[in-house]
Amino acid sequence: MPLETILVVDDAPINLKLTDILLRKEGYKVVTAADAEQALSILKTLHPDLMLIDIQLPGMDGLELTRRLKQNVETRDIVLVALTACAMKGDDEKAFQAGCDGYITKPIDTMSLGSQIRGYLEHRSASGSAPVAAIAPDCAGT
Repeated sequence: MPLETILVVDDAPINLKLTDILLRKEGYKVVTAADAEQALSILKTLHPDLMLIDIQLPGMDGLELTRRLKQNVETRDIVLVALTACAMKGDDEKAFQAGCDGYITKPIDTMSLGSQIRGYLEHRSASGSAPVAAIAPDCAGT
């Protein structure tokens, strides 16, 4: 089975390092970007299977990045999962409205991140397309 590629977009270096370590341990190929512009640049030469996108990015935020990716025929099939501190109730709904296929809250649950990512990828494979509003954990539960 080919190695699945995940692009992680987060402006916090510690978050990039943590997700990189956790996902590589699960067997994924990981590429990181510090902001939306860098992610768009990477996407010119890379087509990841899944992207973890921080909602609060400098410049173009994660929701605008998501909208652009879902509107582009070349990137709309990528599974997009919002990664956020979930500061306010309703943030998950905003993420889904922007086009996110899933929602993971920070701080990242290091024990379940790999299985959450696997679930999103398996759902996409089983349905032949990206999941629609897949598992969205409650903000209070993390």
